[in-house]
Amino acid sequence: MVQFTLPKNSKIRVGKTWPRPEGAKNTRKFKIYRWDPDTGENPRVDTYFLDMDRCGPMVLDALLKIKNEIDPTLTFRRSCREGICGSCAMNIDGINTLACIYGLDEIKGDVRIYPLPHMPVVKDLVPDLTLFYAQHASIMPFLQTTTNKPEKEWLQSIEDRKKLDGLYECVMCASCSTSCPSYWWNSDRYLGPAALLHAYRWIIDSRDEATAERLDALEDPFKLYRCHTIMNCAKTCPKGLNPAKAIAEIKRLMVSRHV
Repeated sequence: MVQFTLPKNSKIRVGKTWPRPEGAKNTRKFKIYRWDPDTGENPRVDTYFLDMDRCGPMVLDALLKIKNEIDPTLTFRRSCREGICGSCAMNIDGINTLACIYGLDEIKGDVRIYPLPHMPVVKDLVPDLTLFYAQHASIMPFLQTTTNKPEKEWLQSIEDRKKLDGLYECVMCASCSTSCPSYWWNSDRYLGPAALLHAYRWIIDSRDEATAERLDALEDPFKLYRCHTIMNCAKTCPKGLNPAKAIAEIKRLMVSRHV
């Protein structure tokens, strides 16, 4: 019989259960992933009870209440609270999304919160996004031109500007890439839906003059073609974007330039 051993610190244990708030009539249970690398202990799931009559409507409101009033050791990222910065991306009720714009009323039963899947964990709900950001940087996410710089600005027609809609709104939260099985297994070589969405945003920009170079950089068996159109990226994107469509458009451009 084939046997295998789980990696160290991979088995999640039952953690601490914090008491219900006294006098609360409308409480809700939160089960949150905890891991502190400095302790050397396995990850655990702690249980908290919140008085929902004294809590805001979003998941991030609940996390802030836990950190401010119950357990100050709870660690997570957050900044804008408006779905703009992408900092508070995490797995909530089995869905990768932004805690600041995900309503508690959208979740039935206990609220389960984990870090983004298939990413190294720094601590608690904080994933290590070093590789994710490096992949974004690799697609050269800036305007590249060879003609002389205009006196005022690079002009663009209304029609060309509309081509960027559904692309520039990405907040780099990593929800899509960490939902993609192809990225799970090939993240060292496959750029993932987020980086490729941004790549297409610059490829399709009428002001950019490095289209050929950008396509050359992506013409690789893994960088682009590990996408199998599973569509998890489009399903989970908290901004309602469709990275799979952008990837398909890049593939179409790859074919058309060789015909």
